[in-house]
Amino acid sequence: MPKDSFIPNKLKPWVEARKKYRLSHTQIQMAKELGLNPKKFSSLDNTKQQQWKLPLSEFIEEIYFKNFKKRAPDNVRSIEQIVKDKARKKAETKARKEAVRSGVEATTT
Repeated sequence: MPKDSFIPNKLKPWVEARKKYRLSHTQIQMAKELGLNPKKFSSLDNTKQQQWKLPLSEFIEEIYFKNFKKRAPDNVRSIEQIVKDKARKKAETKARKEAVRSGVEATTT
């Protein structure tokens, strides 16, 4: 049985980027929808030597607005919530298939 806090390897870079750059769930979802790579956030973020750059959180919000003409996604979900929903859906599908399989076995015997 998997742990409650299991995060797939595919989504771990997003969780790490959220913690490292102090981004909100909304900003992470915006970056995902924009197709940004969380491993390249260090080159997008400003440093003390690059004060002309926007902070990463503001940069993501600005690019999102330019592309989608809205300030935030309609339905904001955290990475953890996405994982929970996917696991719940998988369990429901498995239970439905098992019910169909047991119903077929009952009619054939």
